[in-house]
Amino acid sequence: MAEGFRLHLIRHPKPQIDAGICYGQREILAEIELADLRDLQSRLPAELPVWTSPLRRCHDLALALHPVPQLDADLAEIHFGEWEGLAWDDIPRHELDAWAADVVGYAPPGGESPRQLQARARQAIARINVPEAVVVTHGGVIRALLAHWLGLADDAWLTVSADFLSVTTVELDANGRVRRVTKR
Repeated sequence: MAEGFRLHLIRHPKPQIDAGICYGQREILAEIELADLRDLQSRLPAELPVWTSPLRRCHDLALALHPVPQLDADLAEIHFGEWEGLAWDDIPRHELDAWAADVVGYAPPGGESPRQLQARARQAIARINVPEAVVVTHGGVIRALLAHWLGLADDAWLTVSADFLSVTTVELDANGRVRRVTKR
């Protein structure tokens, strides 16, 4: 990577699920309106290769952007284990307290920690072997990658956000250091 690397990280459309539900890797539909798709396409360079999480809320969007997107399971959202599908209010208080005490290191029962999510997301990005690409993924993946690239402390991870259908473009130099991050 002599000259660097540019990634356009896209968060999937808003999923069709009630507010207050922990859904991580749970399969949920997320439809995109044609006007929103056209707007998204206008914010991206034409004809770039696309990598995507295999979860439908990402994969369906990736198919709308490219006829043959590359699936990578390491781009899936964090796995919340036993919390998947539960209302946040129904998760045992002591487990939420343990998570709050170690936001990036705690793994819910049967799930993974944000730090584990970051490790697998970084592996997925390392497998992308083109100078510029689109990655359709999840808010947690985008947050974890930006925390790594920007060298954020653990307590600053939650300050990173990615809205539904947002495009976060990250330009890295040949040594993997951030040149620029832009959000659209």
